[in-house]
Amino acid sequence: MKTLIFLVLCLVADLVMARCPEHAFAEPQQIRLDGRPVLIATHASSSFDANFSAKRGVDEAVHFARAGNMQVVYLQDDRDDANYYMEDCKPDYWVHSESGELDFAIPASHVYLVGGHLELCLAITLNQLLDQWARQPAHDRTVEVLMDGVYSNGSSVDESRPFFQDMERFMQARSYGRPAGEHWNKLSLLEVMGVIIREEAQLGYLEGVLPQWRRSLPPEYRVELQLDDSVPRVLQRGSGLRAPVLRFRFVDSAVTLVEKSLFPSSS
Repeated sequence: MKTLIFLVLCLVADLVMARCPEHAFAEPQQIRLDGRPVLIATHASSSFDANFSAKRGVDEAVHFARAGNMQVVYLQDDRDDANYYMEDCKPDYWVHSESGELDFAIPASHVYLVGGHLELCLAITLNQLLDQWARQPAHDRTVEVLMDGVYSNGSSVDESRPFFQDMERFMQARSYGRPAGEHWNKLSLLEVMGVIIREEAQLGYLEGVLPQWRRSLPPEYRVELQLDDSVPRVLQRGSGLRAPVLRFRFVDSAVTLVEKSLFPSSS
């Protein structure tokens, strides 16, 4: 009986840790995205996020995108990395992207982002997205970061922040006793929000991790920062009453968006 239970547990473990089979990468010229919203998952791998801190958020985001008839793109850094942990192994495109760069056109004006090291590869993805939008005709655009699907090492929390010591203790507990290596020391961006707690401080932190939008976008844009359904913080007023709006929206989870679509009156 014990042997049977052991074999069943081994089988379950194999299923849980099942990885995507080998797949081809689309060359930039082969990628044909349209104007529908697109979900981009940057480097969603346990090679960088060994605690799987963002896995559930990534999977929920892909389910949300599929249900909403969105396009889904996975960015993979190493062609031989078998540790990419998405449950759904059939995005519209698998793309080789060593540092999170976007070497293909994104015509969508609404982009969802998950995966990615917040301070590194995801920052590159976001900056390159803004560079593309800056070269396109100005109109309203939104980028939504699904926070439970993004991993971070907390390095963007500097010592001047009142929650710096809380973050240090959280990170030490998260990686306690783990083998040396930066890839263990990760938590989700949503967990970072849980350490910060106060909404005003959360918004201040998120403003600090935004890409260099002033470098990319013309001053005619109105730029807003929003946390879930809070009142947007205006970062730049833009030109005139009908200025095009660029909104950075940080959302707890794709689950939050699903619930609001099912029960809109509760928002």
